[in-house]
Amino acid sequence: MLLHHSPPPLHHHTNHHRIHHHIHRRRIHHRPITNSLSTPTPSRRSVLLLSTTLPLTPPSASPPASPPPPSLASDTTITDRIFIDFSICPTYFRQAQTQSQAQLTVPPCPDSEPMGRVILGLYGKLVPITVSNFKTMCKPNGPSYKNSVVHKVLPGQYLLAGRQGKRSEMMGDGPDGERASKGLARNVEAVDPRAFVLGHDRAGVVSLCLGVNDDDEEVKLDPGYRNVEFLITTGPGPCPELDGKNIVFGTVLEGLDVIRAIAAVPTFEPGERIRQFNELAELIGDERAQVGRAMWNKPLKTVYISDCGELMVAKPSLSPSLP
Repeated sequence: MLLHHSPPPLHHHTNHHRIHHHIHRRRIHHRPITNSLSTPTPSRRSVLLLSTTLPLTPPSASPPASPPPPSLASDTTITDRIFIDFSICPTYFRQAQTQSQAQLTVPPCPDSEPMGRVILGLYGKLVPITVSNFKTMCKPNGPSYKNSVVHKVLPGQYLLAGRQGKRSEMMGDGPDGERASKGLARNVEAVDPRAFVLGHDRAGVVSLCLGVNDDDEEVKLDPGYRNVEFLITTGPGPCPELDGKNIVFGTVLEGLDVIRAIAAVPTFEPGERIRQFNELAELIGDERAQVGRAMWNKPLKTVYISDCGELMVAKPSLSPSLP
């Protein structure tokens, strides 16, 4: 009997071809997956694990700014020394001297009594223009602080001197209509922030009046106006309300007891009713309100600068021994 090996059924060959084709497609389909295994994507659990084991580094930021190096912005080296002699009229408040009378060296009263000498140290490296103008006003020739009065004393705070006003007021017009401050340099330090770095933190601070300036408004409108009004803190505490508004340019080296004696002079203090009327007048725009306030805190006895000038010393920058 002859046996013939029959070929496999057709459906078996077809299935084998399908299986081979299916395997080939799976290989093609999984090829990207195989490539992606070389750079696996971290899972959430692995990220959490790494965050607990690795130190956290803050985001890159610019290093903190280092403090500025010492400079002339706060240089309180004493470059000049000025003396101011104060006197007082023992009776009552006299009419303030005009600048023309001051040039004739006429004191406010013939029976004045000396109060003492105050020596100031000036910061010429910090604010050279302010110091130069102040020194000019203390010279004997030309316009000077000499025979001008201390026009205001705020008890426990400061005293004011060197006010410029009308012909009937102190430091006013000269005989030829010249202002007391004519010929002084224009003070550009008044708009320089570096000129306001020092504060009024103790008694004996000397500064140029800007925020508490009492010069007559008509005088300020003059193109040749130069501010020469100054203040000296009297203590006992600081005056932070003056900081940033007035230029500190010196300190009292000797004679702080004289400053305290001036601060003890009785002053005119308006009553509560007068203050209320003044506030009302200012509210409605009455100019008399400002005129009325000019009398507030005026000493009831005339205190004036009887003499002033520069002390010529060999080394004015030596550290002073403060009282």
